[in-house]
Amino acid sequence: MCRNIRPLFNFDPPTTEEEIRAASLQFVRKISGFTKPSKANDSSFLAAVDEVAAVSARLLRSLETNAAPKNREEEAAKAKARAAERYGT
Repeated sequence: MCRNIRPLFNFDPPTTEEEIRAASLQFVRKISGFTKPSKANDSSFLAAVDEVAAVSARLLRSLETNAAPKNREEEAAKAKARAAERYGT
């Protein structure tokens, strides 16, 4: 499940709220063990996703670096090359 959680800091263009929410959803899914919670747990699950997203956004806004922003396309190409090397194509 956590394969979809990617680093979100120091990218150009900056990370979007949708990306933060998607990572938060994956995190809550992982720690709860639910891919889709039952109706009884749905409100708690969604509240946790909202809280994790809010904390994550606050963290990303507060971080500082002297490094140049990473390019999304370049990072995706590197990841694809690593996957091809690891799993073969």
